[in-house]
Amino acid sequence: MSNMKVCVLFRPLNSKELSEFGDAVSVQGINSKAFIIKDEKEQEFDFSFDRVFYQGSEQADIYEFIALPIVQDAINGTIITYGQTGAGKPYSMEGPSIVDCESKKKGLLQRVVDGLFEAILNSEKPNKYTIKLSMVEICMEKVRDLFDLSKDNIQIKESKVHGIILNGATEVAISNSAEALQSLSTGIANRAVGETQMNMSSSRSHCLYIITVHQDLIKDRRSKFEKLILVDLAGSEKVEKTGAEGKILEESKTINQSLMALGKVINVMTSSTPGKPTHIPYRDSNLTRILQDALGGYSQTALFCCCSPSPSNSSESLSTLRFGARAKHIKASVHVSCKEDLDNNKDVTVYTNVDEYRERILAKLRERMTAEDVQLLEELFVLEGIFFDPNSVEEMEAAYKDVTSRTISSFRKAVEELSTVWRR
Repeated sequence: MSNMKVCVLFRPLNSKELSEFGDAVSVQGINSKAFIIKDEKEQEFDFSFDRVFYQGSEQADIYEFIALPIVQDAINGTIITYGQTGAGKPYSMEGPSIVDCESKKKGLLQRVVDGLFEAILNSEKPNKYTIKLSMVEICMEKVRDLFDLSKDNIQIKESKVHGIILNGATEVAISNSAEALQSLSTGIANRAVGETQMNMSSSRSHCLYIITVHQDLIKDRRSKFEKLILVDLAGSEKVEKTGAEGKILEESKTINQSLMALGKVINVMTSSTPGKPTHIPYRDSNLTRILQDALGGYSQTALFCCCSPSPSNSSESLSTLRFGARAKHIKASVHVSCKEDLDNNKDVTVYTNVDEYRERILAKLRERMTAEDVQLLEELFVLEGIFFDPNSVEEMEAAYKDVTSRTISSFRKAVEELSTVWRR
């Protein structure tokens, strides 16, 4: 078990803050891990995190501390940016531009993509890699595919092999950094944004960038699967500051509700009694449902709290910092590969799509049944859309019984229909 990594960034003062308060700041740095912040009443609060990045910090330093260990270790990882509207989350994630951006200003996203392909090129093992990219947003509690806008209500499913999955989300195969960034640029252009008094281009949705890496380990004749998710959360908002009205106001409400659901999940996880079963309300929002693996599952997770150093935003910054301090106590089980942990048997092979699953199941059934029966079951697989984990003995047995039961039911129904026809 390991703690969630929590880091903080205090962005530079913006033009509005400078015009209203000059260069005054509410933060006093102690070192690279600790600082003091004052609230609106000048009361001081001490905080300590894994790393604190102050004004003028380099984007490269942020990447190297937060994301590089996940990329290099090739493990399941999630990086979440959190903070109020206008705190610098999109800039930290994407830089000033996802494609046309000078090297020094590149955000986490570009650096992760570059680092991933660099790690593959430098790999000494002759493995085959397949890398796919998905991009979705959660807007008004609907999960929308940013690569295919016709998919505007994607369903969230759970698999023993892949954990939480977005059923039907577009996956774009990528072979280099340029292809990945071009696809990301298309998705970002489709993201919901709106203007508020705090931000000319405020994100009106939570955005998830999902990179999946499938390795065929040629020497070991096994498959290895990793998933890296970067999450740019929409900012928490106070209506009196944003001046939100109409549709923007409704979006603000759902944004705040989902962030409250996230806070509730973290509160339950960090206040429950060790060893005592506790219900964690992941299903209270689509955001917490999708982040279930990241918060309490098999993922190394980093929370990046973005804050304004201005006295005008001290209450919002304090709220963000308290959220981060709470999240620091979450325990997460980190696994190198969610697939390899399904079975201690080193000869196990993991299948990555429905057709491969179906073939594996049918091969097992052929050992017990006649060719005609298996052919009938194969047709039933297609008709019924049966899908489960063939690497699980329990699910295999259950599916065998289920298919048998469905076959018998189909035969009975056919006999009843024939009987009705003969009676006539």
